[in-house]
Formats: sequence, structure tokens, C-alpha cells
Amino acid sequence: MMNNNENTVSQSKKQQTTDFGFKQVYDKEKPTLVKAVFDSVAPKYDIMNDLMSLGIHRIWKQIFIQELNPCPNQSLLDLAGGTGDISFNWLKRGGGTVYLTDINYSMLHVGQERALNLGYINNIHLFCVDGEAICLPDRSVDRVTISFGLRNCTHKKNVLKEARRVLKPGGRFLCLEFSKLIIPFIRPLYDAWSFQALPRIGQIIAKDRDSYQYLAESIRTFPDQETLKSMMENAGMEHVTYQNLFGGIAAIHSGWRI
Repeated sequence: MMNNNENTVSQSKKQQTTDFGFKQVYDKEKPTLVKAVFDSVAPKYDIMNDLMSLGIHRIWKQIFIQELNPCPNQSLLDLAGGTGDISFNWLKRGGGTVYLTDINYSMLHVGQERALNLGYINNIHLFCVDGEAICLPDRSVDRVTISFGLRNCTHKKNVLKEARRVLKPGGRFLCLEFSKLIIPFIRPLYDAWSFQALPRIGQIIAKDRDSYQYLAESIRTFPDQETLKSMMENAGMEHVTYQNLFGGIAAIHSGWRI
């Protein structure tokens, strides 16, 4: 039998691990592993998004922006904003100040180049930011978004708490993320696409099979719709809802700071 000290050490070790795809790694290792993935995929990220989703991610993002309802007197913190799709569409629809952030310099650099090309650079503040420690004051922004980024975070609960912290009262958090498919008969085709086609496409286009294998696996280990809803509520968000997109392949979660 283990004594109390051994039991405490065992529990501590268990708490220090997290998912990296289907693998379990130590918490401190995951940021470095994720950074390596996105350093590799950044130059081909937008092209690969179109190929991986057959362009459907653009429809999902338009639905997401419509739900976000940009207004000129409101500010947006775009977490894990990377190449800038959400930030640019927010501005295109008439939204106010944008903080485009990402923990990965390579992704943020692509976002900066796109902002310059689109003429948005004067309307966007770019920061390299860890979603678990956001460098903004309490109650400082009207909207917080994270699009296809939460599953790559080490401590998702901390990200949700930080998102609520920086929201103004009456502010809203929205998350667009891959979720749990709710149409069983599609699952074999979806699995074949995820685990056979995507890594091969990644190898051909981005010269990186392993990163796209991880991305496919990370979708399966991400919390399902109801679990994420509960996590947002536990982080202090209220009136939490979600809507499934394309049978739950993706979902939009929404929560408010009241």
C-alpha cells in the first residue's frame, strides 16, 4: 500500500499531465510541442484549412461573425487569432478596436502580413499572448473570441477564466471549435478523412505529416459540447449556449459576463 506522501506524489504527477493528441505529456512540455506544430504549419496554414475542411471553415467563420454581431463602439480580443480571419471579418463588418493575439510568433507574423496587405494594420493591435495569462486589465473588452485554438491550450479552464476576467459586464465570449459528431453513420467517413487523408495532405502540401496527425487527434480529445458548456459555466460565464455546425463537426459556444 502507498502511504499518504506517496499517494500525494502520485496524484501530483497525474495532475501534471495533459493531452497532446492521443498522447499524454507533462503540462510543461505541451506548449513547446504545440509551438513546434504551428511553427511548421504557419506558412501553409490558410491553404491547409481550405483543403482540410473543403472550404467549409469559411462558412463556419461567417456564422461565427454573424453571431458575434460586430459594432463600431465595441472592442474585440481575438485569442489564438493567428492568421487573422476572425479579426479581419470583425473589422470588415464594422467592429471596433481589435486585439489580435496568439502565443505563436510564426502564426502572428502571418496575421501581421495579411493585415498589411488588407490595409487593416492601423486598426489592429497585435500581441504575442498566452491565453492563460492575458496582458489586459479586468473588465476591459466587450468581446473575446477563440477560433480553433482552445483545443491546443494546456489548461483550458484557465483560458476560460481569463476570458471572463477581461470581459466587461455585459460582455460576451464565443468559441468556435471542432466538437463531437452527433450523426453516427457519418463517423466512419469522418474518421477516414481525419486520420488517413489529412496527414497525407499535410505531407504533400506542408511537408509535415506528424503535425496534421496531431491536429486530427486533438479534435478527438477535445471536450464535447456539454462538457465545454459546463467548463464555461464553472469559469463564471452565464447564459451559456452552443449551436452545432454540420452535425457537430464543429460547434459555437457562447457565454456572457453579467
